[in-house]
Amino acid sequence: MKAPASLISAAQTGDPFALEQLISNSYPDLRRYAQKHCHASHAEDAIQETLLIATRNIRSLRQLHSWLAWLVTILKRQCHYLFRAFNINVHLTDAEWSEFIERTPTHSLKTELITALESLPPHYLEIILLRDFEELSIAEIAARLNENIPAIKSRLRRARTLMREYLLSSADIN
Repeated sequence: MKAPASLISAAQTGDPFALEQLISNSYPDLRRYAQKHCHASHAEDAIQETLLIATRNIRSLRQLHSWLAWLVTILKRQCHYLFRAFNINVHLTDAEWSEFIERTPTHSLKTELITALESLPPHYLEIILLRDFEELSIAEIAARLNENIPAIKSRLRRARTLMREYLLSSADIN
């Protein structure tokens, strides 16, 4: 949603009603972005931090027409910061993953895997299901979703990274 310049100007001068309207109107867009690009457990925190930063710094916004782009830039940084702040090492070697899987009881591993899948945003879950459960090739997935192959590869990599992050954090082996 594009915020009217008059509303932004009023918020910059300290009008609490205008600021509240801006935040209310922007929240759904931020939520959609965060659900797509942040880890599920970080999305709401990233949105709240973004809105707090924007509220504190709204006077520094020079281009009134770029309100939403400014918020999304802040949100991207917050998603990245939260991911890094938890310092989860998702780059285990194959041997380390094998050791993790061998020492985890099968029932527990299945439960954790299901929970990890449920934590994924829908567009990442879809890719994992198509690739790893339906065993489609990258080209077949791209054709089915009407997207290009590099985008599918990127989304699959991100989905697997999120899965690893979840599994490692829940097992506390990082």
